Amino acid sequence: MKIISWNCNGALRKKTQYLEDFEADVHVIQECENPAQSTKEYQKWAGDYLWTGQSKNKGIGIFVRNGHSLQALSLNGEFKLSNFGRNGMPVTWKTSDLETFLPCKIDNRYTLLGIWTKRNNSPNFGYIGQLWKYLQIHKPDLSGNDTILCGDLNSNVFWDETDRWWNHSDVVAELEEMNIYSLYHHYYNEAQGSETRKTLYMYRNPENAITLTTFLDLRSS
Repeated sequence: MKIISWNCNGALRKKTQYLEDFEADVHVIQECENPAQSTKEYQKWAGDYLWTGQSKNKGIGIFVRNGHSLQALSLNGEFKLSNFGRNGMPVTWKTSDLETFLPCKIDNRYTLLGIWTKRNNSPNFGYIGQLWKYLQIHKPDLSGNDTILCGDLNSNVFWDETDRWWNHSDVVAELEEMNIYSLYHHYYNEAQGSETRKTLYMYRNPENAITLTTFLDLRSS
């Protein structure tokens, strides 16, 4: 099964032709508009899809092709952390407060979590912190075989900070404890932060090239 993840930077309805040559089975597209509130041509292209977002113009969508089936997963929960911060006050995080995650089943077999992490007005838990919180809530839901985390994490190990425990490296370590590993780093046998093949040009600038990460359960590969 071929999966493509792409941050299309908006207006996917005008860019779908760039995906066709790949003949992928699943498209996980960040920053795309909601087909239900867009053109008939885009709706026809979307076919069987799931979409979520805070704005009809920019969200995350999952689109299947080649006879594959798609089923939404309703993952909602909360995680309570005692003695948090300097004041030692308990805090509770809820799935509904995090951005942006789209869980589903492919062919009633693969658990796929589409991801587009955002700052979400959080001074401490933006981007990779959103995924870290999601894992604390939903580890049991993502611990089975045939699990794939795919999307735009807006993160890399070189953005780790020494005074926090939800860095990129911490998320990678937690996923590996669940037997979920980075496909890129496994396939190319490269360490996190030492990638030689760039997959994203930030702000469309070749000098700001970094590598994005897709995680999957290698027991199913």
